[in-house]
Amino acid sequence: MKAVAGEIVVAEAPNEAVVRMEGNVYFPPDSVVVGVLRDSPTPYTCPWKGRARYHDVLVGKTVLNDGAWSYPAVNESAVARVGRDFSGYVAFDGRQVRIEI
Repeated sequence: MKAVAGEIVVAEAPNEAVVRMEGNVYFPPDSVVVGVLRDSPTPYTCPWKGRARYHDVLVGKTVLNDGAWSYPAVNESAVARVGRDFSGYVAFDGRQVRIEI
């Protein structure tokens, strides 16, 4: 599974390593290309997953504002609901980054 911005792969992981929920694909942190994410100040808290961290996606000279997000420390109830700990996993905004199988 790949996350692609323009023609650049920004994350890649085997299908069994990603977490799918709510129409999004969450990539393990070590599958994201180093240096492609920059923390964004955009705040968000999900009622069941917890506090999110948004990231700008950097592709060459292009900045995709809030193009990705993660949950650094998901709520324990979210881990139980999903069936595995996805703390730190990164999802990408499908309007800016396409997911390829």
